[in-house]
Amino acid sequence: MTFDLALFSSKLKRYREQLDTSLDEVSTLTGIPIQELTSLENGDRRPTGDEVLILADYYKCDYQFFISNERLAPFEQTETMFRRYGNEFLRGDRWAVQEFLFLCESEAFLLSLMPKKDDKPFRFTKVGNYFKGHAEQAAERLRSHLGYSPNQVSWNIYDDFRSLGFHIFRRELDNSNISGLYIKHPTAGKCILVNYSEDVYRQRFTAAHEAAHAILDEEEDFIVSLLSDKNNRVEIRANTFASRYLMPPEFLKMIPDPKIWDVAKAIDWANRLKVSTEALAYALKNADLISTSIETQIKSVRVPSSMKIDPELPESLSTGSRQRREQSLKKGLSTFYVGLCFDAYERGFISVGKLAEILLVDERELNEMASIYSRTLKYDD
Repeated sequence: MTFDLALFSSKLKRYREQLDTSLDEVSTLTGIPIQELTSLENGDRRPTGDEVLILADYYKCDYQFFISNERLAPFEQTETMFRRYGNEFLRGDRWAVQEFLFLCESEAFLLSLMPKKDDKPFRFTKVGNYFKGHAEQAAERLRSHLGYSPNQVSWNIYDDFRSLGFHIFRRELDNSNISGLYIKHPTAGKCILVNYSEDVYRQRFTAAHEAAHAILDEEEDFIVSLLSDKNNRVEIRANTFASRYLMPPEFLKMIPDPKIWDVAKAIDWANRLKVSTEALAYALKNADLISTSIETQIKSVRVPSSMKIDPELPESLSTGSRQRREQSLKKGLSTFYVGLCFDAYERGFISVGKLAEILLVDERELNEMASIYSRTLKYDD
């Protein structure tokens, strides 16, 4: 295959511009002189093998894509996405999305080496143009597909959606108006990013919301969910799906006397369902189980943070371990993903260097991470 220097140069320049970084910054962080970077972006010379690897690592992409003649790539999707949503994606969030896609690619690669035996692929065909009906039917069928009884609620929805083959990562974003996004990655498949800056119960709702996009909007390359975008029919459909999946009507009907709830009862049931009081109030009102005044009363209170438990930060962890794992989650490193990475390393599928790379850490940080997750490293690869 002939190396296309012009295409390589174009990819290199577009990555830098898309991620809003300067030649000076790239040079500082890669060790490649500015004049050399300029000549590469201008197509004046071929890159060395080391330069390809260094730049691929810096931009968090597959080095083989850089040197191939392949034109379609995730960055073309994100380039369009960043252009469409303008200032919604701050510089830090652009890098967060790039790392998120890298994690999705890495997770897909690891799962190709170690397939999950309990995967349950799910497809739903939309019929007609009744958006709310699509959401209600899809939520009901998915719950049945996963073996839930009509009045049973799901506690770890992240595992639910991973079992469908979706790549789900939570990552702290600078822009609080972005609750999450869905991207149909050309090689990894369906990828979901949840803004970790949100309340832990809101994150669960967002995960279900983005899963709705993955199920009901397969024709789209990407969808960005903004808190300010509440009147879009696609977003309303995704919210309906999330509500029905997390709070099935059959379960809500079993709740005793919501029409006469006091504040304590509202908080208790929202916490049992692991949803916000606002989401619970909407669901109960839509099921015609409470009055408008009770809906307003439920919305006016909040579940205390001390009562909330993140499924990836169990109470059994020590305070120090929980804090360190939370820092990993903020970077997008789910407990599932970290475990998958160490499993691949321990089974000899990847080297310790590759392990550090796909965990977004250096050697010192890798040792700390191994300790946090009670894993063992060896350096005789």
